[in-house]
Amino acid sequence: MINQGVPSRIFDRTRIFRGAMLSPGAIVTFVLVLFAVSLVVFLSFRINDGSLLGAGISVQNFATVISDPLYGLVVLRSLTIAGLVTLATVVTAYPVAYYLAFHAGQRRSLILFLVTLPFWTSYLLRVFAWKIVLAYNGVLNSALMLSGLSSEPSTLFLNTPSAVVLTLAHAYAPFAILPIFVALETIPRSLVEAAADLGARPFTTFRRVILPNSMPGVLSAAVVVFVPTVGDYVTPALIGGPTSTMIGSLVQAQFGKANDWPFGAALAVMVMLVILAVVLVVRQADRLFGSRT
Repeated sequence: MINQGVPSRIFDRTRIFRGAMLSPGAIVTFVLVLFAVSLVVFLSFRINDGSLLGAGISVQNFATVISDPLYGLVVLRSLTIAGLVTLATVVTAYPVAYYLAFHAGQRRSLILFLVTLPFWTSYLLRVFAWKIVLAYNGVLNSALMLSGLSSEPSTLFLNTPSAVVLTLAHAYAPFAILPIFVALETIPRSLVEAAADLGARPFTTFRRVILPNSMPGVLSAAVVVFVPTVGDYVTPALIGGPTSTMIGSLVQAQFGKANDWPFGAALAVMVMLVILAVVLVVRQADRLFGSRT
């Protein structure tokens, strides 16, 4: 007679094991993500009365953010800088990922090591390194003066939006290279060979086969770069100066010097909504490319 209890006990053990493996991640997600976001949303509807969590319920914080043109200008500047960073990062990362996927050969491991090497150093150290390069008496100005191309140091390199774009594009380059590389690596080589057998030239093969099939990786890289750069405040503060103030700097100021947590939370919520809208647009574009390929 077959013991019906054995499969049931095995199923129960499997379910307990899965629950035990998933519970740490679920707890971390709830405590560090859902609870934190819920607290920020709750704070955004409070009134600043000097206490930690504010008092009362009001939409005045959101009304101020929407009605004051200063915040609209800063949000627009943040989106513009983040968009330029994303464009620059993806455009420069794609050739590296393409070389890794199709031409690196035995050098692939070494190049991947070099790509991930910036992760070994602090983000803050990389920002300070660019500040040393772009400063008034920095490496770039010194090199221009030694080469005779400039007679005096220039103030055009540091404390500009271009410096912020350059620094952020360098800092987030690995985040763009790796998703694009994975997408290119998963393209069946038989498709490339079939295109060549049908007489397609290399550029035509790239345009009709490789690029469309790698677009999910490109869009993923764009999201991974765009989302953190919108709210970045360290790089604009150290590299950009007053003319490059982004929304992250305003949020940090409200939670810091201004000590107005409800208004800072409202700014953060508005940024999250803008990022959510961008992510939904990218997701729709991903579906469009997926249906075409």
